[in-house]
Amino acid sequence: MTIYSKLSRVRRARSLLFAHCLAIFFHLAPVGAVEKEKELPLWEVGLGVAPIVFSNYRGADQQTTYVLPLPYIIYRGNLLKVDRSGPRGVLFDTERLELNISFDVAPPVDSNDNDARAGMDDLDATVQIGPILKVQLTEEDADLPLRLNLPLRTVIATDFTHVEHVGWVLHPQMWLDLPKLHGWGTSIGVGPIFADEGYHDYYYGVSPDFATASRPAYKGKAGYSGSSVLMGTSRRFGPLWVGAFLRYDNLTGAAFEDSPLVETKHAFIAGAGIAWIFWRSEERVSAQ
Repeated sequence: MTIYSKLSRVRRARSLLFAHCLAIFFHLAPVGAVEKEKELPLWEVGLGVAPIVFSNYRGADQQTTYVLPLPYIIYRGNLLKVDRSGPRGVLFDTERLELNISFDVAPPVDSNDNDARAGMDDLDATVQIGPILKVQLTEEDADLPLRLNLPLRTVIATDFTHVEHVGWVLHPQMWLDLPKLHGWGTSIGVGPIFADEGYHDYYYGVSPDFATASRPAYKGKAGYSGSSVLMGTSRRFGPLWVGAFLRYDNLTGAAFEDSPLVETKHAFIAGAGIAWIFWRSEERVSAQ
């Protein structure tokens, strides 16, 4: 690999890592961001910084730490929204049901930086996109608002030079908004993950070409992909936004649990962010 191609891959990895952080922080940005208002700006834009620690992949026992720029983007349009549920197109919206298009991303993995994958091909970044049905289980103004998210996403792997479809992921989650404490808004999401054979094989499969005495060949199987708990908290201090999150994944009982690439059944992602909101729309829309 030439120095140029190596640097290009690093730049691509960082750009997808930025998107990965955004996908997480978008869940947290508006939580506790503003007090109850009848109208809010149509959009808000800011910029900050976010240190984040994450596992190379779910099941890896090696972690990476980055300090990244953190764009703060909120858009409250009728058909397009960017808020704590992430960027999405609103397809259907009633008092209790909402159907959107949502996405998620995961950064690439350099096998040279991971002992379990040493000598194997690198993993490209993956992009997930698909519909998400959101069901409001309680009144939105209840003391403990509870909602059910049902996203079904197709998964595409890419290094920006080619695109490959690798599978499907279903990740139902129950989300609970806790009462504010000293102005801090906190949400907790928990739920199982399911994926097809292609997705599990992409991350946990070992082809015969890369099998060794300590790393036998392995073929991924469809089914349960572990469970996750995501907790985030944030607060606005005028134009300053501060937030933090912690995600824990447990892989006990996962369909790929016996893969030689699974070194631990626990995975963590944690980060914090601070951003200055410097630009707001004069146009205001309903806070609902």
